[in-house]
Amino acid sequence: MSIEIPAGLTDLLQGYTVEVLQRRPPDLVEFAIQYFTRLQDSRKHDRHVKESLADSTQKGVAFDSISAESNEDEDSDDAYMPPPSPNKYSRRASVCAEAYNPDDDEDEDFEPRVVHSKSDEQRRRLQDACRDILLFKTLDQEQFSEVLDGMFQVLVKPQEHIINQGEDGDNFYVIERGVYDVIVLIDGVGKCVGKYDNKGSFGELALMYNTPRSATIMATQEGALWGLDRVTFHRLIVKNNAKKRKMYEAFIECVPLLKALELSERMKIVDVVGMRAFKDEECIITQGEKADCFYIVESGQVKIMIVSKVGTKAGQLDNAEVEIARCSRGQYFGELALVTNKPRAASVYAVGDTKCLVIDIQAFERLLGSCKEIMKRNISQYENQLVALFGSSVDLKH
Repeated sequence: MSIEIPAGLTDLLQGYTVEVLQRRPPDLVEFAIQYFTRLQDSRKHDRHVKESLADSTQKGVAFDSISAESNEDEDSDDAYMPPPSPNKYSRRASVCAEAYNPDDDEDEDFEPRVVHSKSDEQRRRLQDACRDILLFKTLDQEQFSEVLDGMFQVLVKPQEHIINQGEDGDNFYVIERGVYDVIVLIDGVGKCVGKYDNKGSFGELALMYNTPRSATIMATQEGALWGLDRVTFHRLIVKNNAKKRKMYEAFIECVPLLKALELSERMKIVDVVGMRAFKDEECIITQGEKADCFYIVESGQVKIMIVSKVGTKAGQLDNAEVEIARCSRGQYFGELALVTNKPRAASVYAVGDTKCLVIDIQAFERLLGSCKEIMKRNISQYENQLVALFGSSVDLKH
């Protein structure tokens, strides 16, 4: 007699078999229970989102452009749950609509901890890659460790697309090594609008706002990335950022520079901003260094110092640092080098204990484009201050 194989059975068993061959679990039955439970939960989540979308007419957020240490507990079987194989080729069903609301996913707090095994050397490299990722800056040590546990390695080849513009977001990526072009489709033609050079991260906005990818990321050489799946990203990063949003949104709304932005744009800044604390006289920016971020004073005060190659009108010696300005709560600094693409024009030091919100260069270019004209107008004010102090000024614009 003929036996008809149910639709989908082959793919279902193939996925499980690949996981078994990759992970070599000692207990196949227990592994199967964990694997298929995880798969079922993932499908329930996607189905719930789809049903929610059917009742909603709200459109997605539009984007103009693009833009960690503990060992796993070997004695606790409950802490380890191998997830279905994560990779950039397994695309989930479309869930693009309104922004993800972390308060809607209370069940995710009880999700089993996802752990992808890593050697000590891999974990060390991963920590190095994640050290300066602003999204991770507000995580405590336990949360950061759980993020590291949940990340998996992705090796890429030249010309390989990691994400494609218009696709749904499935993973967030941190760069370990390699160079990656950022390509945006403009009038039907792909245009390279940016580049990641052996550091950085991408893919967070599509996960945060449930919108399609706003750009294509293509490897220009062999490289290595670390991915974090959508569910883990939501549970650890987005929920933590929601708490941060409640802390910072009122402050951001009071920053004069950002009043020119729409409310939705200001909220995106809250999502990508980090916070750094500095002690009295601690150097925040060093004159002559390459710029990589922009600062807004949250509390305390900073003083801006410049080394002049000529003496001041007051008779101070050459090459001595001279204070030219101070910034307090709500004021910003560090934007000059980002606007002019030149090295830092001055050094900045904390005056007393100071906290600053920090926006990295990628987020700065992506989210603060409409504020650049205001920043450029400030350059003439800086030059006037230099003239008043030194009797002359370098051209800060070029």
